[in-house]
Amino acid sequence: MAGDKKNNSGKGKRTQAQTSGIKTIARNRRASFDYERLEAFEAGIALTGTEVRSLREGGGQLTDSYALVRNGEIWLLGLHIKPYSHGNRANPEPDRRRRLLMHKKEIRYLTEKVSQAGLALVPFSIYFKDNKLVKVELVLARGKKSYDKRSAIAERDSKREIDRALKSQGT
Repeated sequence: MAGDKKNNSGKGKRTQAQTSGIKTIARNRRASFDYERLEAFEAGIALTGTEVRSLREGGGQLTDSYALVRNGEIWLLGLHIKPYSHGNRANPEPDRRRRLLMHKKEIRYLTEKVSQAGLALVPFSIYFKDNKLVKVELVLARGKKSYDKRSAIAERDSKREIDRALKSQGT
């Protein structure tokens, strides 16, 4: 019966998420419309156990969240993590501020950049890395002007029309 074992060497088909080891929990889609990305950083986040379990259930929301640098630490505000369904009264507050974990050198760099006019720290996504660690994609961004937004909308609409035309020709 020793020869009857299945070979689980992992040679089956794998999706992109499995190969990269990243499982996205939440995206801040509005931020990509309102901000121009300049630089992206990966930051850890200090969470309690029930918050991590809630994120595994898909209970995170990044809408209207932002990051601030205070006293040499980076804090994430506005991240809503719904209370864990099987938690008890020790569940933390859903909208509390959470500390982001980065190297001091990166924090000093970001502090210097954010002090410039018009730059902000915006969380674009939150995800599990290697199915273990919760990470935040923190982006150094500049707010878009209204004419930038209009041109982005026009570009997206024209791309949509081209795709429709190509699709209708193909059928």
